[in-house]
Amino acid sequence: MTATAPAQRRHTACAFTLAPCRDHTYVPRYLWLARQAPARRLRAAARAVLPFPEPESWLDVGTGDARFPEAAKEVFPYTAFDGLDPTDRVLHARVAERVEEAYVGRLTDPRVTARLRARYDVVSMLRHLEHAPDPRAELRAALAVLRPGGHLLLELPNPRGVFALLLGAWWTPHSGPGHLHLLPVHTLCEELRSQGCAIVSIDRTAHTPYDIAVTTSRVLSRLLSPVLALVGAPLIAAAWALDLVLAPVLRRTPLANAYRVIARKEPMAPA
Repeated sequence: MTATAPAQRRHTACAFTLAPCRDHTYVPRYLWLARQAPARRLRAAARAVLPFPEPESWLDVGTGDARFPEAAKEVFPYTAFDGLDPTDRVLHARVAERVEEAYVGRLTDPRVTARLRARYDVVSMLRHLEHAPDPRAELRAALAVLRPGGHLLLELPNPRGVFALLLGAWWTPHSGPGHLHLLPVHTLCEELRSQGCAIVSIDRTAHTPYDIAVTTSRVLSRLLSPVLALVGAPLIAAAWALDLVLAPVLRRTPLANAYRVIARKEPMAPA
């Protein structure tokens, strides 16, 4: 499926980002390869919170269909999970009982922030912050709805990873629609500290093996017609196999394609 952007669109420079914002005129078909997070990876993200006191309440921001809360319930069966999303998909997730409370909107909306202020022990933003128009405002709002001593769980693509450096503009987050801010981990941590947080952990195991396969698919889609591109399926499968072989090594290095940060809201942090 493709989506066409408006013909006239102002190119805007973004603060708090690795590079200027990019305009995107289409949503490539191959991106489903990168977006399908297996349940085990979602559970792994939830398990990152296990060393801390068991949360009573948890808000997942940008939850969509609430696949993460559904997986996280297997790790935290006694935690109440709520979901926030700008689309009504979160309402369907509540009907399916994947979340207990569903909120449609954006966390930076003052009405949403006021309603949820100091309500949660954990707030998660998985692959969300890079799509936000104003990451600083998102972080401020997330901390506002956290209780003092609560934890913020963030997962983002790593613009300093090996594939980001090698593939350049062909790297999916560089070219994929909606990636407005690609934040190096040190930039994110500095901002969190400036907002009154303590960095508890930085984890590279969020690496997802897809870079070579998706780039191969993109190249074939660009060079060949849709019918001929199907002939390249074995090549894409081989590229994906290479991704899987390299993943265990990259997950142990700063060159992983994603990272996970857990920050604690200090008791004296500003509301």
